[in-house]
Amino acid sequence: MFNVDFFGHKVSKLIVGDNPFNGWSYIPKFVPGSDMKMYYTEEKILEAMHKMEELGINTMLPLADPFMIRVLSHYRNNGGKMNFIFQTWGPLMTPELWGVTMRHMQEVEPIGVYLSGTFVDVRRETGRDQEIKDMLGRMRAMGIPLGICTHRPENIAEFENGEGWDFDFYMACMYNARRNREGQESGFLTGKSKGDIDFHATDRGEMLEALQGVKKPILAFKLFAGGQMLAEKTEEERREAIKDAYDTVFSALKPNDAGVMGVFQKYHDQLTENVSVFNEWEAEKLAK
Repeated sequence: MFNVDFFGHKVSKLIVGDNPFNGWSYIPKFVPGSDMKMYYTEEKILEAMHKMEELGINTMLPLADPFMIRVLSHYRNNGGKMNFIFQTWGPLMTPELWGVTMRHMQEVEPIGVYLSGTFVDVRRETGRDQEIKDMLGRMRAMGIPLGICTHRPENIAEFENGEGWDFDFYMACMYNARRNREGQESGFLTGKSKGDIDFHATDRGEMLEALQGVKKPILAFKLFAGGQMLAEKTEEERREAIKDAYDTVFSALKPNDAGVMGVFQKYHDQLTENVSVFNEWEAEKLAK
């Protein structure tokens, strides 16, 4: 595992995202969200974080909700050094509550924060760009690199060429989670499951094409389509699919960009598998 530069911080090329830690499953037929939520107690999250460190992963993208911030505070208080880049949490993203959220995030010394994809996409879908820009303005007060997230490749051109978009990096989804959900708010607000979302094989290419020429750092997430591309595969097939995802995504992005994966450790050690395949892919690239 090697590191890339993220605004002066050494960040692992592979980063761990937060959906499984919060019980959000894109493969409920195989792993219900309730299973994830029951498994990922504070103890199990901390166990996974220490495993990340052993494998060379030094960065996480936690959700800025009270539970996760408390877990991270305990981790920091026990000497934990991992980097955190926060995703904003819908229920606390109001002008009145943002200051409280910001103070709590700052307690664990994050190296970045990004505006959640659903918040951004819903407002783009309903003609409310100014709400996004206003929120970005409030987030600037944290004094750390600021990102914008989207699941929709067509948004990239607006962020690149439109006026008034003040942010430092992209969180770009490799699969379009907004299909058939136009105008719908986050499941954190509505309680709606993600189980009806089907990712299309063409999604990844469309997003990677939209990102060509982007100079800002990119964190590419849903490398494995929320697990949909790996479900019901043998170990050999799974490893091939993981390697193909690394090759397709990282070959299309800039050398200093990074990738984000979710992991559910209950049934098999996904962290070790994903890192070992990455190391194989990296060795093969260097040998060419």
